[in-house]
Amino acid sequence: MNDHLVLLPILLPLTGSAVALLLRKRQPLQAGWSLVAMLGSLAASVWLLARVWSSGQPVVFQSGGWPVPFGISLVGDLLSATMVVMSQTVLSLGIVYALGSRDQVVRYPAFYPIFLTLAAGLTGAMLTGDLFNLFVFAELLVFSGTILTAISDDRLGTEAALKYFYMSLLASAFLLLAIGSLYVSYGTLNMADLARRIAANPDTPLLPVAIALLIATFMVKSAVTPFHFWQPDFHTASPTAVSAMLSSVVVKLGVYGFLRMTTLLFVDQAASVRGLLVVLGLAGIVYGGLGAVGTHNAKRMLAYSTLAQVGFILVAVGWGSHLALAAALIFAVNHSLIKAALLMLAGAVASRAPVKTAAFDVVTGLGKYMPQAGLLFFVGGLALVGIPPTNGFISKMMLFGSGIEAGQFATLAAVGLVSLLTLVYVVRAFQRIWWQPPAEGIKAKPEGDRLLAPALLIAAVLLLGLWPEPLIRLAEATATWLGDPEAYIQAVLGG
Repeated sequence: MNDHLVLLPILLPLTGSAVALLLRKRQPLQAGWSLVAMLGSLAASVWLLARVWSSGQPVVFQSGGWPVPFGISLVGDLLSATMVVMSQTVLSLGIVYALGSRDQVVRYPAFYPIFLTLAAGLTGAMLTGDLFNLFVFAELLVFSGTILTAISDDRLGTEAALKYFYMSLLASAFLLLAIGSLYVSYGTLNMADLARRIAANPDTPLLPVAIALLIATFMVKSAVTPFHFWQPDFHTASPTAVSAMLSSVVVKLGVYGFLRMTTLLFVDQAASVRGLLVVLGLAGIVYGGLGAVGTHNAKRMLAYSTLAQVGFILVAVGWGSHLALAAALIFAVNHSLIKAALLMLAGAVASRAPVKTAAFDVVTGLGKYMPQAGLLFFVGGLALVGIPPTNGFISKMMLFGSGIEAGQFATLAAVGLVSLLTLVYVVRAFQRIWWQPPAEGIKAKPEGDRLLAPALLIAAVLLLGLWPEPLIRLAEATATWLGDPEAYIQAVLGG
């Protein structure tokens, strides 16, 4: 039976975007409405997650009255509902940050409508049960992110947006070719129906091609090495309210895709895919850590850090055990909160600089004018490194526990050694901004971006570090669900 609840997290930001566009000449009202729409969508997502978790069954909607698999399916299972709640929590606080931002871009009539379409695109991509509509929602996400970066106050925004757009165009080509290969081979794009048909006939000649193309697609989406080179420029040049979203939750679309590939679509082929993910994850950890150490801009440092943090998640997905999948989910949720908070804090510091930039040469010593931001950055830095009592410690503990359980001691040793780079670049950034004196002639502006949004995120970082049990239980329940793909297939197809 159709359940319209799964529609609300998508329809609310889309409808909110249309209404916000009508309010374009009344900017304060437009901004307030956008926050209300986003919070309403978040409430619907939490309701969806609560329903799915308590019942143990996904919420399914078949659109247009068409029987499955011919119509478009929307599926809210534990994985998609968890990822949507994670994303919309951060997106809501992104709007809160924009409300207190001094960037000119947040006052453009199109900013909030496009921000809401970005939220709708990311949400729809995670809730769709159909590969072609994953492509449609992902394109909505790409267009929104490209425009929001191109109109940035940063003069390099247009260049960064073009890099992202052309890389995303390549990913779109990969995804369309994969979709075509699967449709020619199996005659369906419904993920549940496709999973059943692939399991029944895994020897079609185009299946390896489709798998390779999907891997390439999700590598671009998550900026996985070697498809990472657009990411630091794109996330550094974006408005802070946007870059905090891009580097924390938007990159998780690729992680979501890899989880669907290895636990639903290609179960029999998952072993080879997972082996590749471990290699890619290790490469990302090394490259991202070294890139973060070597850069001279706080926002760019955090963008490179995302390459490393996504690498940790891919390693856990690659191990593929029940505990490792739970660890990957916990790491994804916790990283989203930590990274969004730190990027907002870097943006807040940059907003006090004489020329708005997060370059260390300019922001060195400005922290003495912002002691509250220093305290928040210190806690967020502890979380990124993985030190208690923060949620980052829980992430690392679960990751290492799953590695020990899987007997992956060599990989664990490499991960542990390279993860020390996180401590190096976090300490360096904190020391430059809050301990060293400002350069001669550098004076802070009297006011800058407000700290409410990063403060709320850091509060969540501490809460999930001190009381991680609900998130751990949710992640374990989701890992159990992912271990039974037939349950997903039956829920969508029936029978």
